[in-house]
Amino acid sequence: MASYSNNALWSPYGAYEMKAKYQRNFMYGTGSALGLVVAILLGWWIIKLATAEDEFANVPEIKIKTIAELGPPPTIVKRPPEVKVQNPNVAAPKVGIPKPVADEEVQDEEVQLATREELADIVAPDISASGDQNIVVDIGDDEYLPPPDEFVPVEIQPEMIFQQTPEYPRLAKTAGLTGTVWVKALVDKEGNVRQAQVGKSSGTQSLDEEAVKAAYKNKFKPAIQNGRPVAIWVTYRVDFKLTEG
Repeated sequence: MASYSNNALWSPYGAYEMKAKYQRNFMYGTGSALGLVVAILLGWWIIKLATAEDEFANVPEIKIKTIAELGPPPTIVKRPPEVKVQNPNVAAPKVGIPKPVADEEVQDEEVQLATREELADIVAPDISASGDQNIVVDIGDDEYLPPPDEFVPVEIQPEMIFQQTPEYPRLAKTAGLTGTVWVKALVDKEGNVRQAQVGKSSGTQSLDEEAVKAAYKNKFKPAIQNGRPVAIWVTYRVDFKLTEG
């Protein structure tokens, strides 16, 4: 009767040799996979970088030296598309350059400038109507003469072309009195002085009276508004000085 050894037919369960090399094979496989992925990504990045340099090779360079050149940040609010509207062909108003004067020569310190709405009412009053209303525009032929405190907008200010020299009062001249009178004069559409009054007194009544008296003989180029002459108040100075001899 034959006998067999149990050692010849028995081996460790689960292939001991494979278990012994499992961790090493797992590390080799994981490292190889990661290396392949890194190599693919690195090659793709190199190709993209090379093509990007060629793409932006001809783009002009813009240098920003200050923060102001950056401009405002983009808005996150979605706005409707802008509609281009052609600006009306309106001539820009002529604005003169203000000239500095001494404090004692300042006139009308309490004058209030007209607002935009007041100017609109003066230049172009609203005469529109709705429904069946009828509008009747009744403008008289008489020239309108504004009061001294009324603001009249004009494009061209009046210009004095002749100034009558006032007579020096005899008593003031004998007493050696001098002074400066600021005269307010109403210049009509013909350039004549309709009214005159003292804007700022010289401190001597006789000097003030002679300055106002001579104002009626002055001649002006009238003020112009909308291509037509208009009446307006002007202010100018009259100096009374004694001459030697």
